[in-house]
Amino acid sequence: MGRKMIADTADTFTYPRIGRIERRSPALDALIAPDAKVEQLAEGFIWAEGPVWIDEGPYLYFSDVPANKMYRWSETRDLSLYLSPSGYEGSDPLAFREPGTNGLIRGPGHSILMADQGNRAIAHFDLDTRTKRFLATRYEGRRFNSPNDLVRASNGTIYFTDPPYGLEGLNDSPLKELPFNGVYRLDPDGSVTLLESGLSFPNGILLSPDERTLFVANSDPRRAIIMAYALDPAGNIVGRRRFVDLTPLVGPDRPGVPDGMAIDRTGNLFATGPGGIWVFTPDGLSLGLIATGSEIANCTFGDADGATLYIASHTMIARVRTRTRGLGV
Repeated sequence: MGRKMIADTADTFTYPRIGRIERRSPALDALIAPDAKVEQLAEGFIWAEGPVWIDEGPYLYFSDVPANKMYRWSETRDLSLYLSPSGYEGSDPLAFREPGTNGLIRGPGHSILMADQGNRAIAHFDLDTRTKRFLATRYEGRRFNSPNDLVRASNGTIYFTDPPYGLEGLNDSPLKELPFNGVYRLDPDGSVTLLESGLSFPNGILLSPDERTLFVANSDPRRAIIMAYALDPAGNIVGRRRFVDLTPLVGPDRPGVPDGMAIDRTGNLFATGPGGIWVFTPDGLSLGLIATGSEIANCTFGDADGATLYIASHTMIARVRTRTRGLGV
Protein backbone atom coordinates (compact mmCIF):
# COMPACT_ATOMS: atom_id res chain seq x y z
CA MET A 1 0.00 0.00 0.00
CA GLY A 2 1.20 3.51 -0.71
CA ARG A 3 2.78 5.55 -3.44
CA LYS A 4 2.81 3.92 -6.84
CA MET A 5 5.61 5.42 -8.90
CA ILE A 6 7.95 4.42 -11.70
CA ALA A 7 11.49 5.75 -11.98
CA ASP A 8 12.13 7.63 -15.22
CA THR A 9 15.66 8.69 -14.37
CA ALA A 10 17.75 8.79 -11.19
CA ASP A 11 15.95 11.95 -10.06
CA THR A 12 12.45 11.89 -11.56
CA PHE A 13 9.41 9.71 -11.06
CA THR A 14 6.05 9.37 -12.75
CA TYR A 15 2.91 7.58 -11.74
CA PRO A 16 1.94 4.52 -13.78
CA ARG A 17 -0.65 5.14 -16.46
CA ILE A 18 -3.70 2.94 -16.39
CA GLY A 19 -7.03 2.53 -18.13
CA ARG A 20 -8.23 4.55 -21.06
CA ILE A 21 -10.47 7.43 -22.11
CA GLU A 22 -13.22 6.62 -24.60
CA ARG A 23 -14.48 9.52 -26.70
CA ARG A 24 -18.09 9.33 -27.78
CA SER A 25 -18.23 12.93 -28.95
CA PRO A 26 -15.62 15.46 -30.18
CA ALA A 27 -17.10 17.79 -27.55
CA LEU A 28 -15.21 15.83 -24.88
CA ASP A 29 -12.00 17.53 -26.08
CA ALA A 30 -13.19 20.77 -24.47
CA LEU A 31 -13.30 19.02 -21.10
CA ILE A 32 -10.46 16.45 -21.35
CA ALA A 33 -7.46 16.85 -23.65
CA PRO A 34 -6.99 14.13 -26.30
CA ASP A 35 -3.61 13.21 -24.79
CA ALA A 36 -4.82 13.12 -21.14
CA LYS A 37 -3.76 10.06 -19.17
CA VAL A 38 -5.20 8.32 -16.12
CA GLU A 39 -2.55 7.96 -13.39
CA GLN A 40 -2.57 5.51 -10.47
CA LEU A 41 -1.48 7.28 -7.26
CA ALA A 42 -1.86 4.63 -4.53
CA GLU A 43 -3.19 1.12 -4.16
CA GLY A 44 -3.89 -1.65 -1.66
CA PHE A 45 -7.34 -0.69 -0.32
CA ILE A 46 -10.39 -2.88 0.08
CA TRP A 47 -12.90 -0.36 -1.31
CA ALA A 48 -11.76 3.25 -1.72
CA GLU A 49 -14.55 5.82 -1.50
CA GLY A 50 -15.57 9.41 -0.82
CA PRO A 51 -12.53 11.44 -1.96
CA VAL A 52 -12.48 15.10 -0.95
CA TRP A 53 -9.84 17.73 -1.74
CA ILE A 54 -8.78 20.09 1.05
CA ASP A 55 -6.61 23.04 -0.02
CA GLU A 56 -5.01 23.36 3.40
CA GLY A 57 -2.13 20.94 3.07
CA PRO A 58 -3.05 20.37 0.31
CA TYR A 59 -4.46 16.91 0.85
CA LEU A 60 -6.81 14.39 -0.66
CA TYR A 61 -8.77 12.58 2.06
CA PHE A 62 -10.69 9.40 1.28
CA SER A 63 -12.38 6.44 2.98
CA ASP A 64 -11.68 2.74 2.87
CA VAL A 65 -15.17 1.81 3.97
CA PRO A 66 -14.91 -1.93 4.77
CA ALA A 67 -11.55 -1.37 6.52
CA ASN A 68 -13.07 1.38 8.71
CA LYS A 69 -10.20 3.75 7.89
CA MET A 70 -9.64 7.18 6.44
CA TYR A 71 -6.47 8.03 4.51
CA ARG A 72 -4.73 11.23 3.51
CA TRP A 73 -2.64 11.63 0.35
CA SER A 74 -0.56 14.47 -1.00
CA GLU A 75 1.87 14.89 -3.87
CA THR A 76 4.75 15.71 -1.53
CA ARG A 77 3.90 13.67 1.58
CA ASP A 78 2.62 10.47 -0.03
CA LEU A 79 -0.04 8.35 1.66
CA SER A 80 -0.75 8.11 5.37
CA LEU A 81 -3.40 6.54 7.57
CA TYR A 82 -5.33 9.48 9.00
CA LEU A 83 -8.15 8.02 11.10
CA SER A 84 -8.82 4.50 12.39
CA PRO A 85 -11.52 3.65 13.10
CA SER A 86 -13.14 6.25 10.87
CA GLY A 87 -16.68 5.10 11.70
CA TYR A 88 -18.05 2.41 14.00
CA GLU A 89 -16.29 2.03 17.34
CA GLY A 90 -18.76 -0.26 19.09
CA SER A 91 -18.58 -3.83 20.31
CA ASP A 92 -20.53 -5.60 17.53
CA PRO A 93 -18.59 -5.08 14.30
CA LEU A 94 -20.09 -8.22 12.71
CA ALA A 95 -23.40 -6.37 12.45
CA PHE A 96 -21.84 -4.08 9.89
CA ARG A 97 -20.90 -4.99 6.35
CA GLU A 98 -19.01 -1.72 5.84
CA PRO A 99 -18.37 0.00 9.20
CA GLY A 100 -16.33 3.01 8.06
CA THR A 101 -17.07 6.45 6.72
CA ASN A 102 -18.18 6.70 3.11
CA GLY A 103 -18.82 10.04 1.38
CA LEU A 104 -16.72 13.01 2.50
CA ILE A 105 -17.19 16.65 1.50
CA ARG A 106 -15.74 19.99 2.52
CA GLY A 107 -17.46 21.49 5.55
CA PRO A 108 -17.42 24.98 7.05
CA GLY A 109 -14.01 26.25 8.12
CA HIS A 110 -11.32 23.60 8.36
CA SER A 111 -13.68 20.65 8.55
CA ILE A 112 -15.11 17.69 6.69
CA LEU A 113 -18.70 16.53 6.61
CA MET A 114 -19.07 12.76 6.65
CA ALA A 115 -21.60 10.16 5.63
CA ASP A 116 -20.67 7.94 8.57
CA GLN A 117 -21.99 4.50 7.61
CA GLY A 118 -20.76 2.73 10.73
CA ASN A 119 -22.33 5.21 13.12
CA ARG A 120 -25.41 5.55 10.89
CA ALA A 121 -25.09 9.31 10.96
CA ILE A 122 -24.22 12.53 9.19
CA ALA A 123 -21.24 13.93 11.04
CA HIS A 124 -19.03 17.02 11.26
CA PHE A 125 -15.31 16.35 11.66
CA ASP A 126 -12.87 19.07 12.74
CA LEU A 127 -9.56 18.59 10.93
CA ASP A 128 -7.62 20.60 13.52
CA THR A 129 -8.80 18.76 16.63
CA ARG A 130 -9.89 15.47 15.01
CA THR A 131 -13.17 15.61 16.89
CA LYS A 132 -16.43 14.28 15.47
CA ARG A 133 -19.90 15.63 16.13
CA PHE A 134 -23.08 13.96 14.89
CA LEU A 135 -25.47 16.26 13.05
CA ALA A 136 -28.24 13.74 12.39
CA THR A 137 -28.79 10.09 13.36
CA ARG A 138 -32.56 9.55 13.00
CA TYR A 139 -35.66 10.23 11.00
CA GLU A 140 -38.87 10.38 13.02
CA GLY A 141 -37.16 8.58 15.88
CA ARG A 142 -35.78 5.70 13.79
CA ARG A 143 -32.09 5.17 13.12
CA PHE A 144 -30.85 5.79 9.61
CA ASN A 145 -29.73 2.74 7.64
CA SER A 146 -26.17 3.80 6.79
CA PRO A 147 -25.75 7.28 5.22
CA ASN A 148 -23.71 6.96 2.06
CA ASP A 149 -23.12 10.30 0.34
CA LEU A 150 -23.90 13.96 0.88
CA VAL A 151 -23.76 17.42 -0.65
CA ARG A 152 -23.91 20.83 1.02
CA ALA A 153 -25.77 23.82 -0.40
CA SER A 154 -24.49 27.38 -0.12
CA ASN A 155 -26.95 28.09 2.72
CA GLY A 156 -25.63 25.19 4.80
CA THR A 157 -28.40 22.72 3.96
CA ILE A 158 -27.14 19.14 3.56
CA TYR A 159 -28.74 16.62 1.22
CA PHE A 160 -27.84 12.95 1.74
CA THR A 161 -28.65 9.39 0.75
CA ASP A 162 -29.30 6.48 3.09
CA PRO A 163 -29.05 3.00 1.50
CA PRO A 164 -28.37 -0.10 3.64
CA TYR A 165 -24.83 -0.81 2.35
CA GLY A 166 -23.24 -0.48 5.78
CA LEU A 167 -25.44 -3.15 7.35
CA GLU A 168 -24.71 -6.86 7.20
CA GLY A 169 -27.61 -8.35 5.28
CA LEU A 170 -28.50 -5.03 3.63
CA ASN A 171 -32.31 -4.71 3.55
CA ASP A 172 -32.63 -7.90 5.62
CA SER A 173 -30.48 -6.61 8.47
CA PRO A 174 -32.18 -6.84 11.88
CA LEU A 175 -30.72 -3.42 12.62
CA LYS A 176 -32.66 -1.76 9.80
CA GLU A 177 -35.36 0.40 11.36
CA LEU A 178 -36.69 2.23 8.30
CA PRO A 179 -38.80 0.39 5.70
CA PHE A 180 -37.26 2.32 2.81
CA ASN A 181 -33.92 3.66 1.60
CA GLY A 182 -34.28 7.41 1.56
CA VAL A 183 -32.98 10.69 0.25
CA TYR A 184 -33.07 13.42 2.90
CA ARG A 185 -32.57 17.10 3.54
CA LEU A 186 -30.85 18.19 6.75
CA ASP A 187 -31.56 21.85 7.44
CA PRO A 188 -29.17 24.11 9.39
CA ASP A 189 -31.57 24.01 12.37
CA GLY A 190 -31.10 20.22 12.60
CA SER A 191 -34.49 19.20 11.19
CA VAL A 192 -34.54 16.22 8.81
CA THR A 193 -36.99 15.97 5.89
CA LEU A 194 -37.54 12.88 3.76
CA LEU A 195 -37.46 13.89 0.09
CA GLU A 196 -37.55 10.54 -1.73
CA SER A 197 -38.33 6.98 -0.63
CA GLY A 198 -38.88 5.33 -4.01
CA LEU A 199 -35.30 4.48 -5.01
CA SER A 200 -34.02 0.99 -4.27
CA PHE A 201 -30.38 1.95 -3.53
CA PRO A 202 -29.89 5.74 -3.54
CA ASN A 203 -26.18 6.51 -3.52
CA GLY A 204 -24.22 9.42 -5.03
CA ILE A 205 -25.78 12.87 -4.67
CA LEU A 206 -24.98 16.30 -6.15
CA LEU A 207 -26.42 19.75 -6.66
CA SER A 208 -26.35 21.65 -9.96
CA PRO A 209 -24.38 24.93 -10.01
CA ASP A 210 -27.57 26.97 -9.51
CA GLU A 211 -28.71 24.56 -6.74
CA ARG A 212 -32.09 24.12 -8.42
CA THR A 213 -31.51 20.48 -9.37
CA LEU A 214 -30.57 17.58 -7.11
CA PHE A 215 -28.94 14.60 -8.85
CA VAL A 216 -29.18 11.16 -7.19
CA ALA A 217 -27.60 7.95 -8.48
CA ASN A 218 -29.40 4.65 -7.92
CA SER A 219 -26.88 1.79 -7.48
CA ASP A 220 -29.17 -0.99 -8.61
CA PRO A 221 -28.04 -3.10 -11.59
CA ARG A 222 -31.70 -3.69 -12.43
CA ARG A 223 -32.44 0.05 -12.39
CA ALA A 224 -29.09 1.77 -12.90
CA ILE A 225 -30.32 5.32 -13.26
CA ILE A 226 -29.47 8.87 -12.27
CA MET A 227 -32.44 10.96 -11.23
CA ALA A 228 -32.72 14.75 -11.47
CA TYR A 229 -35.03 16.43 -8.96
CA ALA A 230 -36.20 20.02 -9.37
CA LEU A 231 -36.02 21.91 -6.07
CA ASP A 232 -37.94 24.94 -4.88
CA PRO A 233 -36.18 27.69 -2.87
CA ALA A 234 -36.92 25.82 0.38
CA GLY A 235 -35.24 22.64 -0.92
CA ASN A 236 -38.42 20.67 -1.53
CA ILE A 237 -38.81 18.47 -4.60
CA VAL A 238 -41.25 19.99 -7.09
CA GLY A 239 -40.40 17.86 -10.12
CA ARG A 240 -38.48 14.75 -11.07
CA ARG A 241 -37.09 13.21 -14.23
CA ARG A 242 -34.74 10.43 -15.23
CA PHE A 243 -31.51 12.18 -16.16
CA VAL A 244 -29.92 9.08 -17.67
CA ASP A 245 -30.54 5.32 -17.71
CA LEU A 246 -27.37 3.20 -17.71
CA THR A 247 -29.13 -0.12 -17.12
CA PRO A 248 -28.51 -1.43 -20.67
CA LEU A 249 -24.74 -1.01 -20.13
CA VAL A 250 -24.56 -3.08 -16.94
CA GLY A 251 -22.66 -6.31 -17.47
CA PRO A 252 -19.45 -8.23 -16.77
CA ASP A 253 -17.55 -6.38 -19.49
CA ARG A 254 -18.32 -3.03 -17.83
CA PRO A 255 -18.07 -3.41 -14.03
CA GLY A 256 -19.88 -0.92 -11.84
CA VAL A 257 -23.22 0.81 -11.36
CA PRO A 258 -24.14 4.48 -10.78
CA ASP A 259 -22.40 5.56 -7.58
CA GLY A 260 -20.49 8.75 -6.76
CA MET A 261 -20.45 11.87 -8.95
CA ALA A 262 -18.67 15.18 -9.47
CA ILE A 263 -19.83 18.26 -11.35
CA ASP A 264 -17.98 21.13 -12.99
CA ARG A 265 -18.79 24.82 -12.86
CA THR A 266 -20.88 24.74 -16.03
CA GLY A 267 -22.94 21.71 -15.01
CA ASN A 268 -21.21 18.87 -16.83
CA LEU A 269 -21.65 15.69 -14.79
CA PHE A 270 -18.84 13.20 -14.17
CA ALA A 271 -20.83 10.18 -13.02
CA THR A 272 -19.58 6.73 -12.10
CA GLY A 273 -21.38 3.85 -13.75
CA PRO A 274 -20.81 0.69 -15.80
CA GLY A 275 -17.21 0.74 -17.01
CA GLY A 276 -15.99 3.88 -15.23
CA ILE A 277 -16.85 7.58 -15.09
CA TRP A 278 -19.32 8.76 -17.73
CA VAL A 279 -19.14 12.41 -18.76
CA PHE A 280 -22.52 14.01 -19.45
CA THR A 281 -23.52 17.48 -20.59
CA PRO A 282 -26.07 19.30 -18.41
CA ASP A 283 -28.84 17.96 -20.66
CA GLY A 284 -27.70 14.34 -20.39
CA LEU A 285 -25.72 13.86 -23.60
CA SER A 286 -22.92 11.30 -23.17
CA LEU A 287 -19.52 12.65 -24.24
CA GLY A 288 -17.24 9.82 -23.18
CA LEU A 289 -15.95 7.48 -20.52
CA ILE A 290 -12.96 7.55 -18.14
CA ALA A 291 -11.94 3.98 -17.27
CA THR A 292 -9.31 2.73 -14.83
CA GLY A 293 -9.70 -0.95 -15.59
CA SER A 294 -11.67 -1.63 -12.42
CA GLU A 295 -14.93 -0.57 -10.81
CA ILE A 296 -15.05 3.10 -9.81
CA ALA A 297 -16.84 4.21 -6.65
CA ASN A 298 -16.50 7.97 -6.60
CA CYS A 299 -14.63 11.04 -7.84
CA THR A 300 -13.98 14.68 -6.97
CA PHE A 301 -12.23 17.69 -8.41
CA GLY A 302 -9.10 19.02 -6.73
CA ASP A 303 -5.73 20.81 -6.95
CA ALA A 304 -5.19 24.55 -6.67
CA ASP A 305 -6.88 25.19 -10.01
CA GLY A 306 -9.69 22.69 -9.44
CA ALA A 307 -8.90 20.96 -12.73
CA THR A 308 -7.76 17.49 -11.61
CA LEU A 309 -10.35 14.76 -11.25
CA TYR A 310 -9.38 12.42 -8.40
CA ILE A 311 -10.83 8.92 -8.62
CA ALA A 312 -11.56 6.27 -5.99
CA SER A 313 -11.50 3.01 -7.93
CA HIS A 314 -11.94 -0.18 -5.91
CA THR A 315 -8.42 -0.91 -4.56
CA MET A 316 -6.75 2.25 -5.86
CA ILE A 317 -6.71 6.03 -6.04
CA ALA A 318 -6.15 7.60 -9.45
CA ARG A 319 -6.40 10.97 -11.21
CA VAL A 320 -6.75 12.61 -14.61
CA ARG A 321 -6.16 16.23 -15.57
CA THR A 322 -9.08 18.02 -17.23
CA ARG A 323 -9.69 21.26 -19.08
CA THR A 324 -12.59 22.21 -16.83
CA ARG A 325 -12.98 23.27 -13.19
CA GLY A 326 -14.86 21.55 -10.41
CA LEU A 327 -17.78 23.27 -8.75
CA GLY A 328 -16.80 24.70 -5.37
CA VAL A 329 -13.06 23.98 -5.75
